[in-house]
Amino acid sequence: MASFPTDSSRTRLEAELDFLAGAPHPLLLLAPEGTVLLGSEAAWELIGGGPEADLAEAAPWLIEAHLRLRHQPPHGGPAGPPEPRAPARGVLAGREVEAHPSPRSDGSAVWWLVDGADRRLAAAVEEARWELLAHLSGLLLSSLNVERCLETTAQQAAEHLADAAVVISPTSGRTLRLVTCVRGGQPVRGQLRADPALVPGLAEALRGFPPVPSRWIDPEAAPDWLLPEGMTAIGAVSVTPLPGHGVAAGALVLLRGPGQGTFAPFEEVFARLFAARAGAAVSAAVMYSEQAAVTDLLMRELLPPRLEHVDGTDYAGGYRASADRDRVGGDFYDVHPAADPGGETLAVLGDVCGKGLEAAVLTGKIRNTLHALLPLADDHARLLSLLNRALLTTRHTRFATMVLASVRRRADRVTVRLSAAGHPAPLIVRADGRVEASRTRGSLVGALPQTTVESDTVELAPGEACVLYSDGITEARGGPLGDGMFGEERLRRALGECARMPAEAIVERVLMLATQWVAGGRQDDMAVMVVAAPRADGLPPAGQPGAGEAAA
Repeated sequence: MASFPTDSSRTRLEAELDFLAGAPHPLLLLAPEGTVLLGSEAAWELIGGGPEADLAEAAPWLIEAHLRLRHQPPHGGPAGPPEPRAPARGVLAGREVEAHPSPRSDGSAVWWLVDGADRRLAAAVEEARWELLAHLSGLLLSSLNVERCLETTAQQAAEHLADAAVVISPTSGRTLRLVTCVRGGQPVRGQLRADPALVPGLAEALRGFPPVPSRWIDPEAAPDWLLPEGMTAIGAVSVTPLPGHGVAAGALVLLRGPGQGTFAPFEEVFARLFAARAGAAVSAAVMYSEQAAVTDLLMRELLPPRLEHVDGTDYAGGYRASADRDRVGGDFYDVHPAADPGGETLAVLGDVCGKGLEAAVLTGKIRNTLHALLPLADDHARLLSLLNRALLTTRHTRFATMVLASVRRRADRVTVRLSAAGHPAPLIVRADGRVEASRTRGSLVGALPQTTVESDTVELAPGEACVLYSDGITEARGGPLGDGMFGEERLRRALGECARMPAEAIVERVLMLATQWVAGGRQDDMAVMVVAAPRADGLPPAGQPGAGEAAA
């Protein structure tokens, strides 16, 4: 039975109980010896009786836990509040209950009673929310596509957080890009010209400011464009920013139908957690998209050009990077048509020390420098000297080798003036299958203060070709034992079988043989360029309109 204290002490205790009446759980105030001093109405409802109920009979486990509490030393230190005690568990009126104690200085204690079923339900709801966040993260991280991330965010928000959701991307002028979705539906993309300030908190959310509480937003003031197709009216609105990497990735607008009330504070907190995951994924997708666009633009500038027919002469080129995942590397080639009719076309094939992106960057600088030096292309020695000075003044410590070929068509023959700077000498494929090496040679570019070069001039009859190649071809290791070099002799024999073949066919043949020799092993960058005199039975003479130009 509950004991009844004196009027003065009861008045104090009632005042104390009134202060605790707003607690979310039932509570009992037990005297040091275990008698009930006071209990809240929710506690007596849980016990199944009024103040006359015998707690010792209804919950003996609670009385035992309370008596044990008297003999336990206080937790914490004198400078701070006591630490929480472990809860007691038992059955009360046929229901599983957890009792959490709050000891008092006079030996009494307040016991907070928590329905075990409610607690398990709350834990299940909380677990489901975290599973939703984990599921959302998995869906969003499976794609770096911006539009797909926005659609996934809208669809999952409509399915789990509200009746409908609208995801709005950061504004570009007065144009809003948005994705809408209703529960059970599919995302719909769209854009319109509208002022985000018409929705309270939306303009601020798009700039990354904290959200406006749902209860402050009048759903009747929402503009018509915010209402998704399939939803007839709006009963509640919640606006949450999508935080990104330094800048907002957009805003998430949650919508409820009429009669459901505003979003509760805990729902808004969970919406912010949801938006944080979504915003991080959308921001990552945006960054990837922007970087991919920049990379693709730069890559197009670094990739070797596609070569065709220029001023009556056939050109063909082929390139393979050292790694399958790389598109560019240290080998390069270019063809610069003559500025004036009847002038010389400058063809260049080079090899920068190293491989991969770092070598490709220097390759791009060399190609740009050579383009600027085109007015001096008739003087190979001077052009190489100026290029050498330019490379010596850069922060790069890499050097390069290259071959310059000034090409001019005369009647049915092609004259090629060659200058090799530390590079393998070009090979000449005659119409009868003979293969000759050019006599040009010279020093590296970008390594020594001065450059030296000895040029050579060859003449190509119809059907003959001049083959420029990088050392990635001859130094390719593989073969039957796996460590043999492809070598110049093997290249000569292969070219001897290519007599009178088109320039493109020669390039494909050389690259195919070198790749087969490596057979999937490690390799250096490979580059081949062929300058060929057209056969007399096929192509128009030099200077005829439609002869073609080098493709960019």
